Amino acid sequence: MVDENRKNERHQARMQRIKEKVDARINQAQEERGIVIVITGNGKGKSTSGFGTVARAVGHGLSASVIQFIKGTWACGERNLLEQNRCQFHVMATGFTWETQNREADIAAAQKVWQEAKRLLADPKTDLILLDELTYMVNYDYIDLDEVIDAIINRPINQHVVITGRGAHRSLLEIADTVSEVQSVKHAFEAGIKAQKGVDW
Repeated sequence: MVDENRKNERHQARMQRIKEKVDARINQAQEERGIVIVITGNGKGKSTSGFGTVARAVGHGLSASVIQFIKGTWACGERNLLEQNRCQFHVMATGFTWETQNREADIAAAQKVWQEAKRLLADPKTDLILLDELTYMVNYDYIDLDEVIDAIINRPINQHVVITGRGAHRSLLEIADTVSEVQSVKHAFEAGIKAQKGVDW
């Protein structure tokens, strides 16, 4: 029993030290403004994470909008749910670039939804915007990088932006407040398992 008491005392002392450090960091982080989040990497879950952030914002009563590049021809469970809760969607609706195989049409479709994105990025009534798969549009030169950077930097001060997609350009990483990299360890598709409704899309 004495040993157990000592373990408990050591544990409590260790947790108290951790609490003091966490509390100090919380006290230092007092600035309030919109943040830019970039979710990149080659693993599954980037868009899922972005949509989770949108759902969180909507759940708190914030005004959220989604600009969706690349995967617009697929059914979207997140869209089915979020549109019922006043979340705007603007979708490129051409599908994967290797399916369309038409650069000119892809650029036109990307530019069309990018104009909606720019409008929202200038709207102080929009609290959060998800730019899903934007990184590909920049890397393929469908959308001008400098124009993207300028729109994000000059957005309303309290507006949040979430950017998803592989290979995020270093300039996007530089202006981001938070960057997460999703790495692939294992993927069901590589084992021949098809994408599952409600889990993968």
